[in-house]
Amino acid sequence: MTGSVSPLRVGLVGYGLAGSVFHAPLIAATEGLALDTIVTSSPERREQARAEFPDVRFADTADALWTPSASAELDLVVIASPNKTHVPLATAALTAGLPVVVDKPIAGTAAEARELAALADERGLLLSVFQNRRWDNDFLTLRKLIADGELGEIYRFESRFERWRPQLKGGWRESGDPGEIGGLLYDLGSHVVDQALFLFGRVASVYAESDVRRPGAATDDDTFLALTHANGVRSHLYASATTAQLGPRFRVLGSSAGYVKYGLDPQETALREGERPAPGEPWGDEPEHLWGTVGSGESPLTGGGRPEPTLSGDYPAYYAAVAAALHDGAPNPVTAGEAAATLDVLEAARRSARDGVTVTL
Repeated sequence: MTGSVSPLRVGLVGYGLAGSVFHAPLIAATEGLALDTIVTSSPERREQARAEFPDVRFADTADALWTPSASAELDLVVIASPNKTHVPLATAALTAGLPVVVDKPIAGTAAEARELAALADERGLLLSVFQNRRWDNDFLTLRKLIADGELGEIYRFESRFERWRPQLKGGWRESGDPGEIGGLLYDLGSHVVDQALFLFGRVASVYAESDVRRPGAATDDDTFLALTHANGVRSHLYASATTAQLGPRFRVLGSSAGYVKYGLDPQETALREGERPAPGEPWGDEPEHLWGTVGSGESPLTGGGRPEPTLSGDYPAYYAAVAAALHDGAPNPVTAGEAAATLDVLEAARRSARDGVTVTL
């Protein structure tokens, strides 16, 4: 992509957590993209957006983007609205001839995801899914360790996305209405399953336990998945809002060594606090005392191994790849087909937890 190419004009649907913390700042920081229009009817959210992006335009509803005149002024639509709206809004955008980025989960079912993918293919349009956790600092570090053969043959991948939130926050994410597509299985589970599939490929069977622990909760807030991949690797994945003592973010065990890493990637916290990525400036770094360890050992107290420097996290790489795909025909960073495969696992996990069975895919 060359600097002489005009920036692609982006319409962002939704300015809640996803839109304001992740998408808008990352779009604005990406060479080749320009945040043009934000869809929100909230006066407070408009004021918040205008303070950071004074030149942005606003629309009350997404329907305003699909008119011939409006769609002609946009080059990409990003959907960061509640989960239940992802499919109808993505369908409308693609029908209007606009490439689309959809926040995860792209849909409530794998079948819906594949229908969207077919529509995008039919129209010759990009359809990409925002799976930012592929660019977490610890995940990038783990990918490098595996690629370099540092761990040998991988036996087991343990991944935890745990929080201690004993009080409910309310909102659609905690709704018991299946139509809202809430709950941790589809929220944090979308991340941990996507990472496992990206590393180890197709899943042959799924076992899951999913509980509603907090008083007054209406949907799952403590979930465990055990995946057996076709290549024999076992992934043990945890998504929880009820964890009073947090486990390691990753514990990966191989034939030569293991990798243990505590703590979450710092990029979300930085974005929430108003920090913004900028060319040439440090981003996604963490201090040495948070590095993970690689090695082997039998001590129950100290484990074993050497500190492993954590690579810098790189959420900006996602939108840079989207811009390159649209400008130059580079690969889609996260395809709808990959998102559908994740939903295959999430649907199997929901069935497994409900019926107490192991589901074969």
